[in-house]
Amino acid sequence: MSSVYIHVPFCAKRCTYCDFHFSTSFKGYREEMLRSLKQEIIERKEEIKTPLKSLYFGGGTPSILNEKELSVLLETVYDSFGVEPQVEITMEANPENVSEENVKNWKSIGINRLSIGLQSFKNDDLRWMNRGHNSETNIESIDIAKRLGFDNLSVDLIYGLPGLKNEEWLSFLQKVCEMEVHHISAYCLTIEDKTKLKNDIKKGKIVPLPEKKQVEQFEILCSFLKKQNYEHYEVSNFALNGLYSQHNKSYWERKKYIGIGPSAHSFNGKTRRWNVSNNHIYMSRGKGNHSWFSEETLNKDTMWNEVFLTGLRTKWGVMKKDILSLGGFVSKEKDVIKELIDQQHLLENEKSYVLSQQGLLFADAISEKLFRVS
Repeated sequence: MSSVYIHVPFCAKRCTYCDFHFSTSFKGYREEMLRSLKQEIIERKEEIKTPLKSLYFGGGTPSILNEKELSVLLETVYDSFGVEPQVEITMEANPENVSEENVKNWKSIGINRLSIGLQSFKNDDLRWMNRGHNSETNIESIDIAKRLGFDNLSVDLIYGLPGLKNEEWLSFLQKVCEMEVHHISAYCLTIEDKTKLKNDIKKGKIVPLPEKKQVEQFEILCSFLKKQNYEHYEVSNFALNGLYSQHNKSYWERKKYIGIGPSAHSFNGKTRRWNVSNNHIYMSRGKGNHSWFSEETLNKDTMWNEVFLTGLRTKWGVMKKDILSLGGFVSKEKDVIKELIDQQHLLENEKSYVLSQQGLLFADAISEKLFRVS
């Protein structure tokens, strides 16, 4: 299994909480960026020999692109790589871009999965987050996508928002379940450096939700969606009828993928590579600029760390065969495993180690306890 990710670094507005790489002032070089994305796809076509199982348009806001622009990128991928007949082609979309015309165009060029960034159904929250849509637009976007034939539909929601009540959070979940959304990605709000949200909190304009409330909302999330028959297959991801995100699943299973575009990451099993987070340096790479990406060769310790960092986030956990292939636990690590099991944060079965629901709250911290330093 292999996949391609295309990072479209354009957004109409800057969300107050977002630290992803994008630009809101791209009109002057939009065409040049699209040529650069196309050229990188062509340049890297020899890096993956197996047919693609997944293609993912992320960002940024790829739903800003028009049908022709998306078609050119899709055609370039098909011309450059082998592609499985049942390939999953996902595009992230903002609700305000989900019109009948756009959805028909997206389907006609082969996009078969949408990931719609709802974030909240509370208009006050959508305003302070500087989103370009409201609660009504959220509902309309899901209705349009489903009515026009998208039978693999994901939505993003954020919990732990300042002032968000547990009852409000539950009502958001009830809405998307009533609309029979196939996949839900639910993230706890993180306060990132160099964001307006961080600055507003520092100035006292916004008061973060207490950690206790964040934990309660995670528990509401897990409990309610379980009752609705959603499978909790990764810390932040829930699926009906096995409709996992094949693209994200490839990350957690450490499959090969290529990241196209500024700030995009790639992995080939032995090395990790990440493109520069600067649009103009990225676009100038064919003009003698050789510093447009960085690369790291994984050693045995970094591979060990990645096995735990990715595996413990999922319902499948860390496979014992993978642990043994990297030399197995040393005495100190065995003690950590025993402690985590005694705390009921970690469960052991015949094939793997899996985090309990309580353990999922601390997934990254638990992984770090088992990290090795070269």
